Amino acid sequence: MIAPGLTESQILGGSMERHYAPHADEHNAHDARAGHVDHPDHAGHDAHAGHDPEVFRRQFWIVLLLTIPVVVWSRDVQAWLGYTAPVFPGSMLVPAVFGTIVFGYGGRVFLVGARGELRNRLPGMMTLISLGISVAFIASVAATIGVFDVDVWWELSTLITIMSLGHWLEMRAIAQAQGAVSALAELLPDTAERLTGNGTTTETVPIGQLRAGDLVLLRPGSRVPADGELIEGAAEVDESMMTGESRQVAKGAGDRVVAGTVVSGGSLRVRVTAVGEKTVLSGIMRMVVKAQASQSRAQVLADRAAALLFYVALAVGIVTLVTWSALGDPEGALVRTATVLIIACPHALGLAMPLVTAIATTLGARNGLLVKSRLALERARNVDVVIFDKTGTLTRGRPVLAGVIAAPGVETDEVLRLAASVENDSEHPLARAIVAGALQRSVEPMPASGFEGLAGRGARAAVEGRTVTVGGPRFVGELKLAIPAELAGQIADWQAQGKTALHVAADGRVLGALATEDEIRPESADAVAELHRLGIRVAMITGDSHVVADAVARRIGVDEVAAQVLPGEKADAVRRFQAGGRTVAMVGDGVNDAPALAQADVGIAIGAGTDVAMESAGIVLVRDDPRDVVGAIRLSRASYRKMVENLGWATGYNVLALPVAAGVLAPIGFTLPMSLGAVVMSLSTIIVAANAQLLRGLQLRPGVAGSHRSP
Repeated sequence: MIAPGLTESQILGGSMERHYAPHADEHNAHDARAGHVDHPDHAGHDAHAGHDPEVFRRQFWIVLLLTIPVVVWSRDVQAWLGYTAPVFPGSMLVPAVFGTIVFGYGGRVFLVGARGELRNRLPGMMTLISLGISVAFIASVAATIGVFDVDVWWELSTLITIMSLGHWLEMRAIAQAQGAVSALAELLPDTAERLTGNGTTTETVPIGQLRAGDLVLLRPGSRVPADGELIEGAAEVDESMMTGESRQVAKGAGDRVVAGTVVSGGSLRVRVTAVGEKTVLSGIMRMVVKAQASQSRAQVLADRAAALLFYVALAVGIVTLVTWSALGDPEGALVRTATVLIIACPHALGLAMPLVTAIATTLGARNGLLVKSRLALERARNVDVVIFDKTGTLTRGRPVLAGVIAAPGVETDEVLRLAASVENDSEHPLARAIVAGALQRSVEPMPASGFEGLAGRGARAAVEGRTVTVGGPRFVGELKLAIPAELAGQIADWQAQGKTALHVAADGRVLGALATEDEIRPESADAVAELHRLGIRVAMITGDSHVVADAVARRIGVDEVAAQVLPGEKADAVRRFQAGGRTVAMVGDGVNDAPALAQADVGIAIGAGTDVAMESAGIVLVRDDPRDVVGAIRLSRASYRKMVENLGWATGYNVLALPVAAGVLAPIGFTLPMSLGAVVMSLSTIIVAANAQLLRGLQLRPGVAGSHRSP
């Protein structure tokens, strides 16, 4: 729930302050909030930022109770329904007394809001509401003292009641849209177990006292207090608050853990790498708050239309007043003028864009899509081409063992065991891939001695008294060894597929060969296929050779390839794809992708990538899953449809209702009562809010039910 006078930014900042500034007093905490989460200025477009749904809920029920006697004792209502209200001394003043209380209590928030709008020279919905209820109040007082015969106390009271209901529903919807992001701040524990001395004892400290480099102990069921690197232990970690996925992730030594996630089994020792505002969780909150505060072109247009409506309504109201007064109906002129001002209240128009974008950014955050720029989300619906960086985006960015073959008379397990034994002491990525591949196949390396790494060629070591070498074609050539014909064909096929072939030799002959490759993410082909179903072409940029690039492209269905592109040339490659007016999205993860991400119409950074890449992107994918690009485009298209629907309803309603309220149809006997105008106006607002809420049911990830889990 949003406290009165506080923006969402301040709320998030305050929650972070609770964890990272435990010694600050209330005033200091309030002042320090903006330091943790960007504090954007909402004044220009978010007139609802400081409104509390609870205030309007309470106000609605109170004014509803006060309105009942106004309606019951109204002369008009008694005449329409054919009953007589109880008569007692002063009963004729019941509508005036209770109506005045309703105006003073229920109308105050609108009057205060109007004063702020006029002070900022930004007249809008609050100004129009205030003008409408003020006119109705003056007319009611005039009727009570006998200036006019028409009694509008019940219309005034029902108007404020319905306004309070509509505003309560609006505020509740916006608060719910922002609530999922606010809840992130509550995921952090209050304390942590910090290891002291030689790591055998622990002390419980507030997490605000943790520093980078500290060692902390995480027990089963505990939440991770800060970002860190797992030093010792293994466990399953629930990262659903980050990824939206219910599947737990296995963590071992060297893996990264993120603040707010939950250790599901086993004890872990973690070295803290980031605290406070430098954590991933804090960064997510800043990005989402920034996105909710940012404006898209469509929202700017809606804001301008709402401001323009004030002047249009004022002009129509003046014309209505003058015209009907000149026709000899001053009472009708006043009532119709008030009705015009009530009808013109731009609640629906003002809500049409902001509520959709607020729900869209929150829905994205729940599904691992961080929308840093609403403009980026808006542009994504028009994307013609999605360009993926290959390494680390479509592939995992690390080599894996892809195949093993053996010469006649040699077992494949023997070839793999000898190779893993040689490479067991090496830190080279290919060596680690061979060892990991052997262990996955239940092949245990044997002790080796005399390891020698030969830069650019391979490695050599003694295994059980045999000199074993592992290397590429160049190394085999240096050793003057012949590759058996039975192996040559398979090795050629591997090379045609872009895989790296390594030969294993001992006893003066080649015993077999291994293939390694940069593992393609299993989700990549699905992502490309789904983009094709959306009518979007898929391209890939890589610094690898054409052979490797074409092999990857064939396997996952990429349409266009730009290979052997140097890091500094990626932005130029994006420009070439943009030629002819195509709208291009770029997906990358590295520092060298940052210029390309900035050049693209929509920059999308993979969440495991660098901070530089994420800062250059308009959308960040928390998961390392290219299918989330599809989710971003689906979200963009769906939110745009909702914007168009809401804008059409809001503007169409005003276009039709204003002339009727002004009395255009009065000559044929049809007039729009003030009370009915209030009902229709509020229904318009509720319809727009309800239509925006339908966006919550959107399934962003194809084929994955329940894809919008809350953190």
